[in-house]
Amino acid sequence: MGTVVVGGISVVIVAAILRSMHKDKKAGKSLQCGGNCKNCGHHCG
Repeated sequence: MGTVVVGGISVVIVAAILRSMHKDKKAGKSLQCGGNCKNCGHHCG
């Protein structure tokens, strides 16, 4: 039972991280560009 609870919590955390990354990318922020995609040669696209 504990394994199921920990697994569920892990899935929720990973989903929240992925959602945050997706929202940041749509807003023009990216880890590869340091948040400034205008100066990275447009590899963030």
